[in-house]
Amino acid sequence: MSKSVRLSVEGMNCASCVGRVDKALNALDGVEDASVNLASDSAEVTYSDKLSVDDLTEAVKGAGYDAHEVLDRDQQMREQRQQQAQEMGTLKHQLWLSTLLSLPVFILAMGNHMVPVFSEWVHNAFGLQNSWWVQLVLTTVVLAFPGARFYKLGIPALARGAPDMNSLVALGATAAWGYSVVATLLPSWLPSESVNVYFEASAVIVTLILAGRFMEARAKSHTSDAIQRLMSLQSKTARVVRDGDVTEVDIAELGKGDEIEVRPGERIALDGEVSSGDSYVNEAMITGEPEPVHKQKEDKVVGGTLNEKGTLRFKVTATGEGTVLAQIIRMVEQAQGSKLPIQDTVNRITLWFVPAVMLVALLTFVVWYFAASESALTFALVNAVAVLIIACPCAMGLATPTSIMVGTGRGAEMGVLFRQGSALQALQQSKGVIFDKTGTLTEGKPTITDWITLGNFDEKEVLRLSASVEAKSEHPTAEALVKYAKKQDVKVSEADAFEAISGLGVTGKVDGKTLYIGTSELMQDQQISLDSDPAEAKEWQGSGRTPIYVAVDSKLAAVFTQDDPIKSSAKELIKRLHADGLKTAMVTGDAESTAKRIAKELGIGEVVANVKPDGKVDAVQRLKKAWGQVIFVGDGINDAPALASADVGFAIGTGTDVAIESADVVLMSDNLTVVQQAFALSEATMRNIRQNLFWAFAYNTALIPLAAGVLYPFFGILLSPMLAAGAMALSSVFVITNALRLKTVSLETSAGKE
Repeated sequence: MSKSVRLSVEGMNCASCVGRVDKALNALDGVEDASVNLASDSAEVTYSDKLSVDDLTEAVKGAGYDAHEVLDRDQQMREQRQQQAQEMGTLKHQLWLSTLLSLPVFILAMGNHMVPVFSEWVHNAFGLQNSWWVQLVLTTVVLAFPGARFYKLGIPALARGAPDMNSLVALGATAAWGYSVVATLLPSWLPSESVNVYFEASAVIVTLILAGRFMEARAKSHTSDAIQRLMSLQSKTARVVRDGDVTEVDIAELGKGDEIEVRPGERIALDGEVSSGDSYVNEAMITGEPEPVHKQKEDKVVGGTLNEKGTLRFKVTATGEGTVLAQIIRMVEQAQGSKLPIQDTVNRITLWFVPAVMLVALLTFVVWYFAASESALTFALVNAVAVLIIACPCAMGLATPTSIMVGTGRGAEMGVLFRQGSALQALQQSKGVIFDKTGTLTEGKPTITDWITLGNFDEKEVLRLSASVEAKSEHPTAEALVKYAKKQDVKVSEADAFEAISGLGVTGKVDGKTLYIGTSELMQDQQISLDSDPAEAKEWQGSGRTPIYVAVDSKLAAVFTQDDPIKSSAKELIKRLHADGLKTAMVTGDAESTAKRIAKELGIGEVVANVKPDGKVDAVQRLKKAWGQVIFVGDGINDAPALASADVGFAIGTGTDVAIESADVVLMSDNLTVVQQAFALSEATMRNIRQNLFWAFAYNTALIPLAAGVLYPFFGILLSPMLAAGAMALSSVFVITNALRLKTVSLETSAGKE
């Protein structure tokens, strides 16, 4: 049996770290999947009973990082915020100290480039050797204190044979510092033309990288804003009605069945069903729909939504992890921690990237040492250090996870929940969209339009028996029949032996009588004669409405039909999908005449009707072969297998929990234009990821040769270690800042096939 755990991983700072943790976890026998996320410093692991959480954390520690299980999401988020704030405070302090110490070093070393007579003034006022001594002391303090973090992390990683970005910085800064110390204290050890100091490079490298780390940490803190906003919707207390008194209690003390009072302007504490009162509730934070929803007795309310006008009382139906808000938070976290297929390639590359950079730096040193005619040692050192500093893989590691975190967070705000981050990539490769009918393309709230009682059966008696059985069902038709019976002042009785017959109807016993209610196929399966089928039923079929039969003790007792209005958003969605070159189909258990009528009105190209759940799966598989990757959109229990079999399954969030658990994407609103927004978000996120990866890889591809000095023989251009440090720091900041743009992306665009 598979289990899942979320680990908090400490000490990761670049893509090579992610690759090592990922490799360590996936190497364990029993780990089915591991997804390591640099942006959230976490790992989502699915594993078998062969392993324990301790085995997983030990594997991470063996790779050189600390890890522990996340048991309380709220606590983990608070700790993460505190750690981020503490880290930013520490970085800010270290940055200021490093800047104050590095500035004199920079001025002493580089002042003559800004003011030509500066070096002469320094030489006359202090003496060149004294200037070098001042630079040595200040730079040593920079490396020993603000720069100590790079040594504490980088040297152990180097000793383990798993160097990371801290190792590169430590080696580069130490090489420049060490060479300069020799030039200052033991100049005779060096060729006379190579006696120069590069203290400013060592000090400024640390300062610039600390500046980049600070900006990166501040930007990273905003990638989880969506989760923070969702968590902020969770109430801490609520007013519970007990023994006629209203008392404010902690939310943890509430249980199912408790009655809660909520006043205007207050958030609804937990999921429930209205017991009294009348109000309008703003559910935008859950569904993305801005218009308040009218709530009255027996209506459902969702924890975290805002009561705008009247006072409501409701009975609690879900608490803790069972609430809709908790499920949404869990889905968003799951998506943000997931790994796209493209990330596997990135991880494989970056795992070997740092050792490769160290090799390139060594080759650069050797080539320049033997190739340069003058100051060979100087050229060799400067270029090797520049290669070490500029080639940090931070940007590579952040490119994908930051975009996923921000993109899925933006989706949650719009009512589009990506349960699987991989769906973001799969959507871009889809060729067609397959829809369920009832509750997806139609309102899912049918009304009984015609009822005919047959033979000697009493109309109200048959209606009572039928409604009693259907009261046990969650199907929209059952709800419509129960409401119809109540309008006829028919009281519903208790039914026994209820059973839903998948795709065909229901059966049950009332007052000792056995009833079957469903399609003509159900009647035929039960060998119930349809010889008395009235002419009206054939007319209904001709107009595209499905007759539904009622049999009592194996005799046909009644036939009725219903009307389920098409959603106003369905036509617009189908039109947009066709404009974007996507094929459409409808797969339903309803009669072919009804399905074709709906499909014709919407302009859907292909119809598969009168099928059971396994038939829906067969239809999905057939269309996949014909079209390529397909999306299935549905909302009911009958849709769960089809949702799971499609390349991407969209579940309408107003549907059943079974359907939602089978889907890759959950739409919290029943407004189908949200499907279009999911396409737009997918396109924007994948475009953002490609931009980030292009920047990260193109940056290294272009600048490593430049840092190695390949342009010097032709154009006399060298890249100083200081500029290399600045460029490296800015690369990570650019990637995160680019990902944060998704927070404001417009989702009103077309699906935009790539």
